[in-house]
Amino acid sequence: MWQQFLETVRSYDTSQKNVIAATCVAGGGSLLIYWLLSRHRMKTLEIGDGWWGSHEKLPANQEDNTIRPFQVKTSEKEIQDLYQRLDQTHYTPPLEGAAFNYGFNSDYLQKVVSYWRNQFDWQKQVKILNQYPHYKTTIEGIEVHFIHVKPSHISKDQSTRPLLMVHGWPGSFYEFYKIIPLLTGQADHLSNREDVVFEVICPSIPGYGFSEPPHQQGFDTIAAARIFHKLMQRLGFQEYYLQGGDWGSRITMNMAQMLPKSVKGLHLNMVFESKFGWSALVDLLLGGYVPWLVGLTREDSRRMFPYFKNIYFILRETGYLHIQATKPDTAGCGLNDSPVGLAAYILEKFSTWTDKSFCSMEDGGLERKYSLDELLTNVMIYWVTSSIVPSMRFYKENLSKDPSTLPDARLGVYVPTGIAAFPNELAHCPRSWAKKKFKNIVTYTYMPQGGHFAAFEEPELLAQDIRQFVKKVEHLN
Repeated sequence: MWQQFLETVRSYDTSQKNVIAATCVAGGGSLLIYWLLSRHRMKTLEIGDGWWGSHEKLPANQEDNTIRPFQVKTSEKEIQDLYQRLDQTHYTPPLEGAAFNYGFNSDYLQKVVSYWRNQFDWQKQVKILNQYPHYKTTIEGIEVHFIHVKPSHISKDQSTRPLLMVHGWPGSFYEFYKIIPLLTGQADHLSNREDVVFEVICPSIPGYGFSEPPHQQGFDTIAAARIFHKLMQRLGFQEYYLQGGDWGSRITMNMAQMLPKSVKGLHLNMVFESKFGWSALVDLLLGGYVPWLVGLTREDSRRMFPYFKNIYFILRETGYLHIQATKPDTAGCGLNDSPVGLAAYILEKFSTWTDKSFCSMEDGGLERKYSLDELLTNVMIYWVTSSIVPSMRFYKENLSKDPSTLPDARLGVYVPTGIAAFPNELAHCPRSWAKKKFKNIVTYTYMPQGGHFAAFEEPELLAQDIRQFVKKVEHLN
């Protein structure tokens, strides 16, 4: 009970803590409580400011704060240039029986390229992209793109909550197109029975898709968090929910650390936190045999062990990370010049990050969860915006420093948090590990299926978990 009391007080602002402390002192001799309260004051990330434009920072009264409608467009010249490049591709035959164990199988790649060249209709996909309202606004010197979808109909029994959803790499805002109607009440089978519907905002991380890339060095998740807070405030929101996976997980976590008063709740489908030191070694030694003894569940044990097999999988899947965290521009040159190279680089991740077993399939299992139209639309967003290089730079900006020295490293997350643990995520984070960082976990769900691209793969499962989380938070309030 005492620990719960302290955790609750940590979420209070300074004025609230002072009132409590004064009451305790006035009540007679409770100086110990006052001392404990002062020690456990919640620390937050400094908001600060930044400038990422290609020119000198403008005075505040000269900045363009307008929100401008935007539409995705294409041209025949753009399409013909793509076709010419697709027609001139050189392929290297795959090793016999290699499947996806050496990377993207070039036999299947030729099938993808043939579909791309002869059947994929980019103009049709542009219309699909434009089915939701797009906008741009200038923040800290760069144009930030986002879609903003409001519920089409709200009954008297329904309430609306703003929800910011942030993608990762190599995804885009398009990942959320299947989950948006489930959250905004536009799906017919949900709209009449859900008591909470959402107003969904999906920005493109600067440097990704239709958001302008930063022109200065140093743009990391904390800078993105600050920009997205400014975006939500510019849209008129004082309180809002956040949701993210991959880089979106870290950005939204930083947002919760930065302005906890504005964040009603944080929902994640990927948790970056790991455990180190002697206690981690004990967990690994005993977790596979007596998980309960080290705070793990049987399901944690099933997902984590044999541990070294999972470590091998992570090492196998993170070669790209070392390249992008060191010399992104070098590898990016080829990807930015070759649409086929770009597709192979991106779609390989949609294979093995969706399901580990897809690595042993000749087609990478790609069409088991996605359509080629969906996959190629995401690739095209990178291609037409030339955003692969700045998206890769995001790794260098975030991983070139010792993580333990970063401003957010020793800060907890005190806002209500929901975690959806998908079984095929790159790495599993047990609740007992997550709570070291996230001090107010309201829901932790072992999802029955799905992998890294949760909103793209399992939109209904993810939407249901977000709803359950928000309902519990609203009940607590």
